[in-house]
Amino acid sequence: MKGADLAELTLLAALWGASFLFLRLGAHEFGPIALAAVRVGLASVVLLPLLAWRRELGQLRQHWGALLLVGLLNSAAPFALFSFAALSITAGLSSILNATTPLWTAIVAFAWLGQGLSRDRVLGLLIGFGGVAFLAWDQASFKAGADHRGLWAVAACLGATCCYGLAANATRRYLAQASPLAVATGSQLAATLLLAGPALWLWPTQPPGTLAWGSAAGLALLCTALAYILYFRLMSRVGPTNAVTVTFLIPLFALLWGGLFLGEGVSLRMLAGGLVILLGIALALGRLGRSR
Repeated sequence: MKGADLAELTLLAALWGASFLFLRLGAHEFGPIALAAVRVGLASVVLLPLLAWRRELGQLRQHWGALLLVGLLNSAAPFALFSFAALSITAGLSSILNATTPLWTAIVAFAWLGQGLSRDRVLGLLIGFGGVAFLAWDQASFKAGADHRGLWAVAACLGATCCYGLAANATRRYLAQASPLAVATGSQLAATLLLAGPALWLWPTQPPGTLAWGSAAGLALLCTALAYILYFRLMSRVGPTNAVTVTFLIPLFALLWGGLFLGEGVSLRMLAGGLVILLGIALALGRLGRSR
């Protein structure tokens, strides 16, 4: 992986780390389905003119079936599931569970596409996930009174990451010839169509406030429109298993944004956990040792 790819990977982690804070701020007022719909709808509004300017609108028609599948697996379903989880568990726990995405992606790639798993890659994935768990173990407690709702929220997060793993490999198999911008735009437009009906049915009776709308806008513009352009561009250059290792860095940034904007402290435990995560990513991406 080149230096430019690593820089984009880090920027993507910073954007998606902020998404868990935005989810916590917006999910209670919008509800899971409505928030997910607003997120993908606003992202589509931003991305469609860019795609038209690049004269790539024809790719939406050319790849509509695959884009519908990726829109379901990479946006509509996981966005709604993580929004549901945000009602009952902390952002820290959601981000930790999100870090299982590379494991799902590697397993799906092995079972579906026949992609081999070297010992270095397996070790790197395990170390990275272990670092994530160590980093935020004391931040990952359930909210008081969550009870069975917390268990459903954990299941929702794991379901979302499984969807991400399937989507990453589906993108590689069916959309390798599509441009990153076309994949980003088409998947968000497809997700908007899939969520529009349920969102109208479940729209909140009380109008969401300014903070909730600001959170939804942040999710749409930064964590979806911009982030998905980076993500699909990375996937086309370094492959799905490498691209989704971004999830190891996301909890680190989620805690960093909490410290900067919510007054949460940064401890030596966080710094140590971050170093372990970086070691795991380096191994998983082949930056240390040799693949066997």
